[in-house]
Amino acid sequence: MRARFVAHRAAMRRISLLVGALIVVAACHPAGDQGGAEPPATIQDRPSHVPTALQATDWPTYHHDNARTGVAEVPPPGELSQAWTANLDGAVYGQPLVIGDHVIAATENDTVYALAATDGHVLWSQHLGSPQPRSGLPCGNIDPLGITGTAAYDPATGLVFVLAELDGGAHVLAGLDLDTGLVALSRPLEPPLGDRIAHQQRAALTVLDGWVYVAYGGLAGDCANYVGSVVAAPTTGLGPLRTYSVPTPREGAIWSPGGAAVGGGKLYYPVGNGESTSDYDHSDSVLALTPELTLADSFSPTTWAEDNDNDLDLGSMSPAIVGTHVVADGKRGVAYVLDAQHLGGIGGEISQQEICAAYGGSAVVGSTVYLPCKDGTRAVDVSDSGQLTVRWKAPVPTDGPPVVGGGAVWAIGIGSGVLYALDQGTGAVRSQLSLGRVPHFASPTLAGNHAYVGTMSGVVAVRTS
Repeated sequence: MRARFVAHRAAMRRISLLVGALIVVAACHPAGDQGGAEPPATIQDRPSHVPTALQATDWPTYHHDNARTGVAEVPPPGELSQAWTANLDGAVYGQPLVIGDHVIAATENDTVYALAATDGHVLWSQHLGSPQPRSGLPCGNIDPLGITGTAAYDPATGLVFVLAELDGGAHVLAGLDLDTGLVALSRPLEPPLGDRIAHQQRAALTVLDGWVYVAYGGLAGDCANYVGSVVAAPTTGLGPLRTYSVPTPREGAIWSPGGAAVGGGKLYYPVGNGESTSDYDHSDSVLALTPELTLADSFSPTTWAEDNDNDLDLGSMSPAIVGTHVVADGKRGVAYVLDAQHLGGIGGEISQQEICAAYGGSAVVGSTVYLPCKDGTRAVDVSDSGQLTVRWKAPVPTDGPPVVGGGAVWAIGIGSGVLYALDQGTGAVRSQLSLGRVPHFASPTLAGNHAYVGTMSGVVAVRTS
């Protein structure tokens, strides 16, 4: 039995009474034409219950933990086989979560599901609204556009947090009760600058010390008026928001599927190409933000202006925290090693090396980072002095973000839809299984003797041993 404690129901009722007064604070109205109705902010008075405490076998956020290590304690892989398939009402772009016997998946049709880990049957589902059709967007490549970023579970409140885009371009943060699917908290959560219809929320959500952090980028095609930003809301109520916007006239997307990597009390976010090619605008960068969303530190390569001009943004891969270093890589294919305590500003890296164009999230074990390279996973060792050594390259086209468990590196070939288990020491293929069509940047979730993968039609569970 998991640890249980009695929730303070009376306190939640007091919060509910404040909803009317807080709606003005809760609604965030960025500049430009918003269009469509804005849903109200609400808190539901849940029955007294006990939030589910996390266990070592759970996977509550993107790549397992807030540092985005992507590591789980699981058995070594044997012959892979399909355990079950759940056909849902839309594509699952975010990485599934596993908390106890619940597999949480959110679809582009704005529905959140809890599936039984044993056989995939639906424990509950909650439809949050109608998603945004592609026909109503200025550009983009997801149709419809609903829930794209990976959800995050908060053990303190027992809520699963998702960010849904609704028809008309409204962005709504919802906190769903893990046990019942009840929408316990819902509030508008718009990017602070630009037109909301031009923004896409792809980055994984982060729950940290009573706040949920949501990052925004643009649509595929970099069209219209958007500005990369991070917005944070309290996990327990409708108090004032925290916000940070990249200081660029336009673009500067925070779009990597891995979102922030958290370490040393800071959130390290990757930022894509910005509008400027003359005045430095903190784009094509790694930004270290405080939990209050103030800028603590930054890094950009000396090529930032050229990268801006040619869409070679550093923001395609979330930073990897490797000991006292931060490793950043992006579309240009150059990996940079940074001092976590002083990122170095423009051109202040400890070292750099051309390795690969990288997209999504990495995995980290000790001093080794496993990079999500477009032409195949790389195992890269980071020395104490910050030098990089490529130990192996996958012999198969694994371009999805890797995770590690059971002595294997698990990664997907996005084009082929094949899940591979690679030997952690050599990169050799130990086992593989075809899954069918998967979305861009699909990454497996490891729990027990299963891997769970979001697909273009739902979730596939793979028996791994």
